[in-house]
Amino acid sequence: MNNFTYTRATSWLDAVNQAVADQNSMFIAGGTNLVDRLKVFLDQPSQLIDISRLQMQNIEPMADGSLRLGALVSNTAVADNSDIRRNYPMLARAILSGASQQIRNMATVGGNLLQRTRCPYYYDTAFACNKRQPGTGCPAITGINRTHAILGASEQCVAVHPSDMCVALAALDAVVEVASPQGQRQIPFTDFHRLPGNTPEQDTNLEPGELITAVILPSLSFGKSGVYLKIRDRASYSFALISVAAAVNLQGEQIQAARLAMGGVAHKPWRATAAEEFLIGKSADVATLTEAAEIALNLAKPLTHNGYKVELAKRVIRRALMVSAQGGGVA
Repeated sequence: MNNFTYTRATSWLDAVNQAVADQNSMFIAGGTNLVDRLKVFLDQPSQLIDISRLQMQNIEPMADGSLRLGALVSNTAVADNSDIRRNYPMLARAILSGASQQIRNMATVGGNLLQRTRCPYYYDTAFACNKRQPGTGCPAITGINRTHAILGASEQCVAVHPSDMCVALAALDAVVEVASPQGQRQIPFTDFHRLPGNTPEQDTNLEPGELITAVILPSLSFGKSGVYLKIRDRASYSFALISVAAAVNLQGEQIQAARLAMGGVAHKPWRATAAEEFLIGKSADVATLTEAAEIALNLAKPLTHNGYKVELAKRVIRRALMVSAQGGGVA
């Protein structure tokens, strides 16, 4: 591990001022992903800025009916919160399907958004990696790519985003609140993460020195029907091969609105807006949901070893939408 200095921020403004003054510094809260990266020299900051004691640890209802999650709220606290479990169950289920209880106790809302890919070529410094060192290549494209992207990839990178929580947040139209020395701004969740393009080393649209202070969940009248379904190689503590967050607003026999997002398929949580639009005004029968799944995957470009993801994703989408249309619950 390289040498670095350690400071403890006294406020969010102190934290961002320090980060701007030293742009090779990094924020640390729970550290559940950052420490792993430090151990294998993926990150070599000159300074760690500890934000873990800042006042960003509350879940607060807002006047417009939305719910504000402080960036330092633990994953456990979010999943256990009664408002979340009642009104945004897909988010609670997504969190509970990821990692162990011990990790969820330490991991934070803000940190979850900043997880980096678990692509083995990224983690193994014996291999080239455009995400780790731009311009060196992406061996996953022609290598072992069973777990890699089928949507939104580029010739520079085929890594996938690892978070479960973020897939649910994408489906829920969450908003990310960030702070800098210039003040605060809000980023729609679907604009927060980036596709790889020609800059796969950039995971988010955060500006240098910006700090996540909260995530806001808009009020969603049909959020109670939300479903999160995850397919993985083993039943516990494994990253998604395919995951789906879905919610359907069914009035009588007709779908009035739908939300659909996928994990394990792209460099960012993938929102399937075309499929959502297709569902409006339709009935929630098997044929309709099957066609929606086809639309969601119509841009898929599988690699040598991950073609199975296309059909698997279609089946998971259809199942998640059907369970949501029936009122939600365990998928």
